[in-house]
Amino acid sequence: MYCSPLMGSLADPIVFRHRGRDLTTADIARIQATIVAHYERGRTFIGVRLCEQWDWRQSNGQYKAFAARDLLLRLQRAGLVELPAPQRTKVNRPRQNYEQKPLFIQTRLTGTLADYPAVRLQSVQGAVEHYLWDYLLAHHHYLGRPTLVGEHLKQLVFLGEQVVGCLGWASAAWKIGPRDQYIGWSLEQRRARLSLLANNVRFLVLPWVRVPSLASCVLGLSVRGLSGLWQQRYGHAVVLAETFVDSARFAGTCYRAANWQCVGQTQGSAKRGHVYHHHGNVKRIYLYPLTRHWREPLTAGLMP
Repeated sequence: MYCSPLMGSLADPIVFRHRGRDLTTADIARIQATIVAHYERGRTFIGVRLCEQWDWRQSNGQYKAFAARDLLLRLQRAGLVELPAPQRTKVNRPRQNYEQKPLFIQTRLTGTLADYPAVRLQSVQGAVEHYLWDYLLAHHHYLGRPTLVGEHLKQLVFLGEQVVGCLGWASAAWKIGPRDQYIGWSLEQRRARLSLLANNVRFLVLPWVRVPSLASCVLGLSVRGLSGLWQQRYGHAVVLAETFVDSARFAGTCYRAANWQCVGQTQGSAKRGHVYHHHGNVKRIYLYPLTRHWREPLTAGLMP
């Protein structure tokens, strides 16, 4: 197995942590040497050089250039490295407010699922669909529109030709005690296999749609095709889905009806930088296996 320079040792003190990896003084020295050697080429080039040195790649084989740039910026904020000035001047574009309403059908729907065509999910593609997805969540979800980076998937839900909801899937949370205990994996296994999990970061049924069992039907339809869509888009499958339900707002009825399992609850804390802050907003943790033998690929022994 490739041994990354981001793995600390007992003899070399750890001075920085990034995305679950420990950086030692020797790691920082190597990063500083790379910066000096390519200082005139700029930050983007330096980030790519670090990816090459570490063989730091995504599951689809592409370099983790975004993660490398993020690491460099964090190291600079911590005073551990000095980066060259940005080669491009940042343009302060106005933040999108989603006041422009897109074109979509907004008819009140009631009755039962049998009264309508089969539920249809559509992966978001193109600027028009992306704006529609963002607009609906910005206006109708209590958490608003999420900023999704890295591996993610946006889906629109349709009954006939009318959009009735939205789903958002993204990379799994890094460290969740009850989830990790339920899976039964080690720290090394979690580091290596976390990409095999997907997090349902948003689920919205629009407020003018009141059709019983629609939410659980949508969840069931989405998880059945999730692993295949992930394989097509990112070159690897996912075997377990997770989500977090705000227990002060929701009972999690649709997740339980769709056979998701509650495995515990969060501690009511959020990570800001490298420090956890307690906010008291406890959420229930739900999991859904995407394959019958889901635990094996998550906990199988790592190659020596």
